[in-house]
Amino acid sequence: MNQLAGSNKMVVPAGPVMLDVVGTVLTAEDIGRIRHPLTGGVILFARNYEDRTQLVALTEAIHAARPGVLIAVDHEGGRVQRFRSDGFTALPAMRRLGELWASDQQAAQRAATAVGFILAAELRACGVDLSFTPVLDLDHGESGVIGDRAFHRDAEVVTQLAKSLNHGLLLAGMANCGKHFPGHGFVQADSHVAIPVDERTLEAILAEDAAPYDWLGLSLSGVMPAHVIYPQVDPAPAGFSKKWLSILRHDMGFEGVIFSDDLSMEGASVAGDVVAGATAALDAGCDMVLICNRPDMADQLLADLNPSLASAASAARIASLMPTAAVIRWDALQADTRYQSALRTVQVLTTP
Repeated sequence: MNQLAGSNKMVVPAGPVMLDVVGTVLTAEDIGRIRHPLTGGVILFARNYEDRTQLVALTEAIHAARPGVLIAVDHEGGRVQRFRSDGFTALPAMRRLGELWASDQQAAQRAATAVGFILAAELRACGVDLSFTPVLDLDHGESGVIGDRAFHRDAEVVTQLAKSLNHGLLLAGMANCGKHFPGHGFVQADSHVAIPVDERTLEAILAEDAAPYDWLGLSLSGVMPAHVIYPQVDPAPAGFSKKWLSILRHDMGFEGVIFSDDLSMEGASVAGDVVAGATAALDAGCDMVLICNRPDMADQLLADLNPSLASAASAARIASLMPTAAVIRWDALQADTRYQSALRTVQVLTTP
């Protein structure tokens, strides 16, 4: 165990499970799950937010219950932005950046950096460590669940805009997580409620949808595979596929954290119950598995998952996502000149 600098609190190595909490304050049951040795992260949702004061109190309580635990959220912009009131900036859907690219590539990259900085700075000011962004799926015009969450149809444009957004995150001290490897944009089905199947060949997928993961290289901190089956490559969805995760790790040289998508989603059901799904994902090469919106499943997972699946290598990778740069608290952030400049850029993007 490691000791926090300037603190008497001991940091327990990150376990391979990320789970959620029920409401806006921690219950005794929440605290018990957070303190479980297999827990390494907590993901927040809109139901966990009332205002900034409450959010700060909640993140402080989570970190107090388990020093070093990673607090994450899906906070991309557009229709996927969990915190929207009490000063949080309305972030554009990523397609807006792709549209700007068509007229001014330099302006689009500058805007993407501004969006990343605002996104990360506001979350960090409230105690959130990581956002699951950017979406690297291509906008094939087929997927309703992806849609305007994607930057563009062209893999090269997606790569350039994601790299700029990642730079903005990094300026605010936040890592990133590209999703959904190797690509969710080609299929119509929504993996939350169905099991999408992409019939393309490995060569076709690598040439387009998976290319941003290869091109981004060291600028990617984390990756979340898709709950999509690519039967010409592997009968298992990507997050449960040793072949796909080996392509990511070995062929593309990715060294960051691999997160499973939510194990309670329909797209994960092919792996069996939550324990079987988590076991399959970790065996395939995931470092951390997510279980959301089902505290009963979280309890089952923590009770029955084999502790030997919690590897030291994965724990080290997960710990590397924790911010190390100093955080700028909310009031000071409002006066920060970089924040003010980025805010003006973002507000232009979201003005009707």
